Amino acid sequence: MDANDTTTSQAPAAAPSPTRPSLWKRVLAHPLFWPLLALGLLLLGNGVLNPGFLSLEWRDGRLYGNLVDIGNRAAPLVLVSLGMTLVIAVRGLDISVGAVLAIAAMVAAWTIGRATAGGGDGLMPLWLAVVAALGVSALCGLWNGLLVVKAGMQPIIATLILMVAGRGVAQLIGDGQILTIYYAPYSFIGSGFLLGLPFSLFLVVVVFVGLKLLLERTALGLFVRAIGHNPVAAHVAGVRARAITLALYVFCSFTAGLAGLLVSSNVASADANNAGQLLELDAILAVALGGTALAGGRFSLAGSLLGALIIQTLTTTIYAIGVPPQVNLVVKALLVAAVLLLQSPEFRGQMRALVTRPASGGRA
Repeated sequence: MDANDTTTSQAPAAAPSPTRPSLWKRVLAHPLFWPLLALGLLLLGNGVLNPGFLSLEWRDGRLYGNLVDIGNRAAPLVLVSLGMTLVIAVRGLDISVGAVLAIAAMVAAWTIGRATAGGGDGLMPLWLAVVAALGVSALCGLWNGLLVVKAGMQPIIATLILMVAGRGVAQLIGDGQILTIYYAPYSFIGSGFLLGLPFSLFLVVVVFVGLKLLLERTALGLFVRAIGHNPVAAHVAGVRARAITLALYVFCSFTAGLAGLLVSSNVASADANNAGQLLELDAILAVALGGTALAGGRFSLAGSLLGALIIQTLTTTIYAIGVPPQVNLVVKALLVAAVLLLQSPEFRGQMRALVTRPASGGRA
């Protein structure tokens, strides 16, 4: 056989591999980039204005510094923001968390007052107060969830009922008075230290890590995203959308109850009128700053945590630079609006197009 008669098979041409985005573009596209940048700029600005702002000091077996204070003061907002994140992820909303916080604080203070008045000592009054406060908070979340899931109310209307009535319920528990709490084990929750750090930070870490593992190691995270994207399709696919939504409302109020324990134990009192005031707005802002889609389906627990830290750092900054109290909310609103604009892909696209637009008047 002639060598010229042999046909050689040719391998098909390989498809061109798609170009991988540059490292800088991948960093910019990361959902946590802008919250981290905002928090970093706030901390850097404080460090420039106050050279000792970022310093930490170990004294008497404890770590002191502004960074520790920011984390400690942000702990209640972080807890509520984590619960709010999951409710918003399934197209819900809970504007009653501030009232639930006040109810939990009043229940804890009332329980401790009754338990210690009868000569109770040890840790029994503490456990009674914690269980009672968190149990009532969970019932508040169950009420909200039933109004949304069973009664079919809009989430903002369903939770508005408890937002308005909750303050009244808290006042009834305390008979219209501010209840003081003189009980050292309870004070440890909000003002105690463990391993040199505030105990509240450990509580936040436990809740965050536990929730992160639950959402990533089980199918719950997938179900939450599916419900947020399309509740009807999720239900048809066999996802128990109503049961999950109800459970998430209960969890949101549960985190508000935990925040109530932190707040009341830190100040050794429970105030039905002022405890948790405007907390629901700060929680929604923290969730939005963290990149969670308010339309549901996309959420980020780490982003919500960063959002809460941004709000607390911003509050600390406003007070540190001596801004008058009457304009604090205006300054906060403007800075938050700027961060949200930086997170918006549409806004960044418009700014990028504006910068790269060719100059007019050039040659055709």
